[in-house]
Amino acid sequence: MIDLRSDTITKPTKEMLEAMMSAEVGDDVFGDDPTVNTLQKKIAEMFGVEDAIYCPSGTMTNQIAMRIHTRPQDEVICHKYSHVYLYEGGGMMSNSMVSPKLLDGDRGRITAEQVADSINPDDIHFPKSKLVVLENTMNKGGGAIYDIAEIEKIKKVCDENDLKLHLDGARFFNAIVKTDEDPKAYGKLFDTISICFSKGLGAPVGSVLLGTSEQIKEGRRVRKVFGGGMRQAGYLAGACIYALDHHVDRLGEDHQRAQKIGEILSELPFIEEVMPVDTNIVIGRLIDGKSEKWLLDELEKQGILAVGFGKGLVRFVTHLDFDDEDLDHFTSSIRTIVA
Repeated sequence: MIDLRSDTITKPTKEMLEAMMSAEVGDDVFGDDPTVNTLQKKIAEMFGVEDAIYCPSGTMTNQIAMRIHTRPQDEVICHKYSHVYLYEGGGMMSNSMVSPKLLDGDRGRITAEQVADSINPDDIHFPKSKLVVLENTMNKGGGAIYDIAEIEKIKKVCDENDLKLHLDGARFFNAIVKTDEDPKAYGKLFDTISICFSKGLGAPVGSVLLGTSEQIKEGRRVRKVFGGGMRQAGYLAGACIYALDHHVDRLGEDHQRAQKIGEILSELPFIEEVMPVDTNIVIGRLIDGKSEKWLLDELEKQGILAVGFGKGLVRFVTHLDFDDEDLDHFTSSIRTIVA
């Protein structure tokens, strides 16, 4: 099967497995796993921030960030299609007892003006606006990328109104490979940043939360409560270090193949439109009368897996395990589907 459901389905390369098996390990809950410590130091220096904490998932790093930036009855401002709202099981409400302020925006991106307009007055009838969360790249927006100039404007609004700013950077490296920007520029703008290794970077497990030493110290306490403390986690962190050293630049290959998939979809009679393809996510909208289930079933008959992404929408995600030979097979197979 050619699996384009997500970039989370990749398996470690032989070289990554060798890095994992040769990792020096300790007990990370005691803070003495040397490979975890190396990873945390390496990525903190990459972003120019003080510290980082390694966690099992990006959901956990996002949830830790919301917990340390807020208290019960506060409000989190985010896009209505953001991962922290749609796909984290109601975690912000359950874990931190905060409410979301949901904004519209172009392909999942919000603006400084929208943030400023959405801040609640100091009134007991309203929750206290306390945190803004941006997602870059934006999953539901088809891998859309934020303009860093707009982020700078959002940061200014946050600073002027005593709001914290968090980045859900699950696919952050896809964004900066496309824009050729320096991670340190983002380290200066955000109070905390979540980075995932198990998507485009191809590691099997793990995300990090970046921030100040005090924030990460508090984050360790929250991670413990969430059950995220791992012991000999260096075997997993070794894969993440390998990914940072070897799998970042190659993300451009995924982007190129996604572009080709977008072009192919736009030629098909049963596809109404294709969202702009900026990175490795391609979303196609079917014509009236054709459901996402119909196309997914037809694709599976051809040995291709994708996911439904809403009414009439199908998503394809390119990744480390999808090569040019797979692209050729995808091209020839999807063109045989008759509407």
